[in-house]
Amino acid sequence: MSITEQMLETYPGSTTGVDRARLRACIDACAACAEACDACADACLSERSAADLTTCVRLNLDCAEVCEATRRVLTRQTGSDARVLRAVLEACAKVSAVCRAECEEHAAQHAHCRICARECQICEQACRDLMSTL
Repeated sequence: MSITEQMLETYPGSTTGVDRARLRACIDACAACAEACDACADACLSERSAADLTTCVRLNLDCAEVCEATRRVLTRQTGSDARVLRAVLEACAKVSAVCRAECEEHAAQHAHCRICARECQICEQACRDLMSTL
């Protein structure tokens, strides 16, 4: 059982209106995407063609920050507001999609971009899946 699952299971209040399985999946996807984006940005900086990857690095770092913020907002259950959750999830889905598209441009040359693009796609879908239940 993941730490996300353990914490959601032991939450003493109600998470009325939120699908716990989708919530857990989204929190975990945001965490994985943030990690992949940070690692991809760092790997891009180590490439010989680092100067050509400036946009990718910037989008990776922006995506990592948005994913981390989304993960933190989703993790807090007390007094959550569906309007705020929707706004944060929409932003995360959009940023993940933009980052995914950029990484896909470099995926054939750089395995780290391929992996990052996959995690961005998973995160985008998890955000959209959770939004559909709010």
